[in-house]
Amino acid sequence: MTKHSFEAFGLTILQNAHPDIRRLKKRYPGHSLHGNKVWQSSFVLMDYLKEYPLEPGSSVLEVGCGWGLAGIYCAKQFEAAVVALDADENVLPYLEHHAELNGAELNTIAIDIADITPDQLAGFDVIIGTDICFWDSLTETVAELVAKAHTAGVPRTILTDPGRPSFRTMAEQCQAQFGGFYSDWAVPAPLNTWGLVLEVAGDNTA
Repeated sequence: MTKHSFEAFGLTILQNAHPDIRRLKKRYPGHSLHGNKVWQSSFVLMDYLKEYPLEPGSSVLEVGCGWGLAGIYCAKQFEAAVVALDADENVLPYLEHHAELNGAELNTIAIDIADITPDQLAGFDVIIGTDICFWDSLTETVAELVAKAHTAGVPRTILTDPGRPSFRTMAEQCQAQFGGFYSDWAVPAPLNTWGLVLEVAGDNTA
């Protein structure tokens, strides 16, 4: 650990003031979708997966990945084959740098969540997303993603959020329609934070 980095859930995580991040910000200026830092919801998801782990070697899609810490955690902890997706291609170098720093391999793609098809989702065992409902206008988009994953038969779709009203509305609707788990989730250590977790299973007849 250095002055501008910290350790959590087995990962080394760089902060905005770290020289490597400062260099990346100069090289890749502008982040249109808030993927410009580490979001606490990533740690909520990691803690949740400690309690409800993935099957080793699972294929995982991280949507709205930003710096991709949740996907990197899955790759390291569960030897998952991870594809990390974000609409803002300028955040992907931050993910790639953290992946290299942590000895993880991920594939990346720049695409909007709204453009993902059920056929594309069907090849994954798990879909994860952290803090992807940051605008009210995204509520419908994220709800549609959950519906697509359910229709495609994706076994697990897991989303976390810091507690925004837009996410609560979306999660309540999805739970009412598809069932699953929806709850507050506290992370007392190694970081004192909390958030919301939604997990929905796929339609097993798909």
